[in-house]
Amino acid sequence: QVQLVESGGGLVQFGASLRLSCAASGRTIRSYAVGWFRQTPGKEREFVAGISWSNTYYADSVKGRFTISKDNAKNTVYLQMNSPTPEDTAVYYCAAHRSGDYYYSSSYYKWGQGTQVTVSS
Repeated sequence: QVQLVESGGGLVQFGASLRLSCAASGRTIRSYAVGWFRQTPGKEREFVAGISWSNTYYADSVKGRFTISKDNAKNTVYLQMNSPTPEDTAVYYCAAHRSGDYYYSSSYYKWGQGTQVTVSS
């Protein structure tokens, strides 16, 4: 049974950096891909980044600013957020991939509880 716990969110100033963590338990992250999504009130959950065994994937809106990585020894996936803007303010979720396109939330079967990121202008 996979469990995912996000941490690292908070209030950050425009242009500062922030790193989110997604600690996994129950199964090694070597065996499945992990995605980061975000959601704001009244909007659908939006793909941010994903990491599989050998590849990474990014939404156009964060490409070049955010970096996804993982530490297999710690069973943890990270999202490094550089140069965030107020438009990046959202609740960020990590999720375990089951099958299908990495960009769709329906391809993921297990979600963390989310961590709030607020970028002040």
